[in-house]
Amino acid sequence: MLSDDPNNERAFSALAEIVRRRAAETSHDGDPLSAPTDESERQRAADLAVWSLGEELAGNPRAWYPLIEVARLSVRDDHEGTLRRLTTAAERDPSGQALAAGLGVLRDAGLPVDALSLGVGHWRPREHDPEIARQLVLAALEADRPFEAKQHLASLDLYPDARAVADLRAELGRAITQAQQHTPGA
Repeated sequence: MLSDDPNNERAFSALAEIVRRRAAETSHDGDPLSAPTDESERQRAADLAVWSLGEELAGNPRAWYPLIEVARLSVRDDHEGTLRRLTTAAERDPSGQALAAGLGVLRDAGLPVDALSLGVGHWRPREHDPEIARQLVLAALEADRPFEAKQHLASLDLYPDARAVADLRAELGRAITQAQQHTPGA
């Protein structure tokens, strides 16, 4: 399935789980008797196996989801590599799903300013998934930039289906108002 659609999240997750389990059960030489013994070693072996899987699948020029997963694994240890992978993923996906996922990875890692930089450089409000607006508004609020959050919310006006984003606009408007009430001078 992944050769046909390298961005099939379910197929990638299922294969990654098999790879994780196998890596945690065996050593580098394939001997189950010399498998990693402590939990951190097993987790590291499993993550490296998924990393290898993601890198292999990311070689497909249509693949963006494997890049997101490798970026998720590398966000703590390889800041520049993470940003490079997320940028490539965003550039490969015309729908904006990769960009939304990449912004989520950065926000989850406590890097809202990096999320804003990536989003501002790649978001096309008329064409992309409106979920990107959520990620950008929340990243701006996390970075204590309420004015920027308002600008991203206003960009939703460019989305062609106003009804489809009405609930999102209301939700994000409330989040901005709430943040401003807790931030003096905002």
